[in-house]
Amino acid sequence: MNIVGWFLDPAHWAGQDSIPVQVGYHLLYSGSALLIALAIAVPLGVYIGYTGRGELFVAGVANALRALPTFGLLVLVVMLVAPHIGSQLAFVGPTIVVLVLLAVPPILAGTVAGIQGADPGAVGAARATGYTRPQILLHVQVPCALPLFLSGVRNATLQIVSTATVAAYVSLKGLGRYIIDGRASSDYTQMAAGAILVAIVALALELAFLALGRAVVSPGLTRASAFSFRRDRTTRPGPISPRPVSPSSTVPPSSTVPPSSREATS
Repeated sequence: MNIVGWFLDPAHWAGQDSIPVQVGYHLLYSGSALLIALAIAVPLGVYIGYTGRGELFVAGVANALRALPTFGLLVLVVMLVAPHIGSQLAFVGPTIVVLVLLAVPPILAGTVAGIQGADPGAVGAARATGYTRPQILLHVQVPCALPLFLSGVRNATLQIVSTATVAAYVSLKGLGRYIIDGRASSDYTQMAAGAILVAIVALALELAFLALGRAVVSPGLTRASAFSFRRDRTTRPGPISPRPVSPSSTVPPSSTVPPSSREATS
């Protein structure tokens, strides 16, 4: 198994089935699913986090979507759609739908948690200065929700990129093509190269989201989170030890004071 030689082969970098083309299709499927998931999960998450309505129902639906088997669902949707659509859309559509169902739960959870976890002090200060509820949402809660929101989007993106390889099972292009074709021809070098390419793309997107978070999230939120973490650790309760009492600080009960002492004090 010569993986380095496989990557250095010029034939894998030119043509319709080259590495750049397959990476482009992989990112196209992943980006389309992510945009649709954002259009669904963000407004719904803002509404739930703002009003608190439907939180339990949506949480149950999101957990159910997490438990769906991606591969089996893709095959089922293709079998239902393909007889009615004769174009390539019969395979692209189900693939996007499956990836969207995979991406909605983490984005929805991050948005709801971010809106509900906004600093109460900042919300109260904005209300005291005359902000309306929509203004508080846009100018206070949404900026405070950015760290958790970006975390949910990052998790969804990584899940989509790692799962989009199943598109090759229904005759679509992408990095999963190397894994499926390598398995069919027992070319384990090609399979390993496909897995490495998926990992490289996921790592590049992870670094891009980290850079985006540093550029978008307010430094005040980062410092406040670090300060809160340090404060929680320093104020963590420990074992209570009894305080030593000096003899001079003890006062005898009134019943034990001699009568002569009571008369002198009176």
